[in-house]
Amino acid sequence: MKAPSAQPDHFVHDRMPPPEAWPTLRYDLPELQIANQANLVQALLDQAERAGHIDRPLLRGPHRTYTYRDARTEAARIAEVLTQDHGLVPGNRVLLRGGNTVEMALAWLGTVYAGLIAVATMPLLRAVELGSIIDRAQPTLALCDGRLLAELQAAQTQHPVLATIVPFHTAPDAADLLQRAQGKPGTTPPCPTSVDDIALMAFTSGTTGSPKAAVHTHRDVLAGCEAWPRHVLKATPDDIVAGSPPLAFTFGLGGLLVFPMWAGASVYFPDQPYTPETMVRLMRDAGVTICYTAPTFYRQMAPFAKQIGLPQLRTSVSAGEGLPD
Repeated sequence: MKAPSAQPDHFVHDRMPPPEAWPTLRYDLPELQIANQANLVQALLDQAERAGHIDRPLLRGPHRTYTYRDARTEAARIAEVLTQDHGLVPGNRVLLRGGNTVEMALAWLGTVYAGLIAVATMPLLRAVELGSIIDRAQPTLALCDGRLLAELQAAQTQHPVLATIVPFHTAPDAADLLQRAQGKPGTTPPCPTSVDDIALMAFTSGTTGSPKAAVHTHRDVLAGCEAWPRHVLKATPDDIVAGSPPLAFTFGLGGLLVFPMWAGASVYFPDQPYTPETMVRLMRDAGVTICYTAPTFYRQMAPFAKQIGLPQLRTSVSAGEGLPD
C-alpha cells in the first residue's frame, strides 16, 4: 500500500505531468524493494549504522572531518533551524547556492532530512538565471554560501517570494547556518516522507532551451543508489571520493554525496576551486581513490598526474561526452 504523503505543501506534486505521461517505472529487482515510507537521508545513514560505518568519516575537508554520526546530528540541527526558526513545512522548496564544500553537503542533507525539497543551483549562475529558477520553484528561503551572496541578493530584489537568505561558510564570528545549528539539540527525527514524496528539483543547464526542473522522489534517489553504484562502481567503505561536478547537478550529487553514503565511503571537499593541477595535488594529499570529472578536465589533469603521481587512484568516472581511447 502506498504511504500517505508527509508533505502538506503540494506545490510540486500538483505541477507534475499527468501519470499517463510518465514513463513506466519498474522496481522489481530485489534491491529495489524500498519501503513505502522512506526518507532517503535517514535510509542512507541508517544503512551506514547497520553496517558499522556510523563513526567512519563521511565528509572530509581541509579544516574538519564529519563522521556519519556527525552528519546525522548536523542534518537534524539544520532541519531544526529551517522548521523551528523559519517555520518551513515539508514540501516547501529551499534554494541552495554553493560550490562543492562540506557546508553545502550538510545544507543539502538537512533540507531533505526535514522533508523539504532541495533546489540546488550552480555557483556560476547570475541574478537573471537565479530569478528564473525562483519563479519556477517559488522558494521562500535560500541557503547560500556567503561568498556567493551578491547575485542571489540581486535576484531577490526582483523576486520577493524569496523572503529569507541564510548564509553559510561565512566568517567565524558570523551567525551563519552552521553556527545557528550549533544552538539546536539535533534530536528531531527525520520527516517520515512517503517514498514517493519529492526530494529535489534538479534544474537542467538549458542547452536545449530554457532550463527544465527534473523532479526526483526519495525512491528515485534510493533506487539510483542501488543500481549503478552497486553493479558498476562497486565502491567500498575504504574509498575516498573527490571530483569537480557541482552538487547542483545530479552527476555531482550522486558521485560526491549519495553514492558514497550508500557505500559507507567518504568524500573530500576542498576549500578552493579546482584547477587541473590543484585537483591532482589535493587528490594525492587526501589519498583519493575515486575521481569524478569530465573528459576535458581529465585531459588537462593528465600531465600533472603523470608528473605528481596518483598511486591510490583506482577508478575514474566521467560524463558529458565519450572518452577517447
